[in-house]
Amino acid sequence: MAFAKASAGAMADINVTPLIDVMLVLLIIFMVTMPIQSVPVDVDLPQKTDKPPENLKEPPDPIELRIDASGQVYWNNSPTAVGALEKMMKEEVARDPSNQPELQIDTNDSAEYGVLAKVLAAAKNAEMLKIGFVQN
Repeated sequence: MAFAKASAGAMADINVTPLIDVMLVLLIIFMVTMPIQSVPVDVDLPQKTDKPPENLKEPPDPIELRIDASGQVYWNNSPTAVGALEKMMKEEVARDPSNQPELQIDTNDSAEYGVLAKVLAAAKNAEMLKIGFVQN
């Protein structure tokens, strides 16, 4: 006895072969990458302590350095030549190298970048550690 199909319409079965292929590739990728992720990484974290830090000093007043649109540099609101900045910064650092004042730089939007680059180079040469940019 022969079995005959009742209708000769479109086949409604899903082809699962590509799905199985993709799943096997993903399984292989995960099997390869998991041993790499399980390598421990040593991190030295600070430990909790109840005693306050020693030699806690009050930070000095920040140095306000402003560069206007014409390229003029102001050290705490007094006009200063760009060439004299490095010497002034070295004097500030020499007062207390472990507790330096913060250099707060405020530039006009129209100021030339070359002046700012000279100021940053002077700060680097003077070994200033705390440099911040402010916007007024």
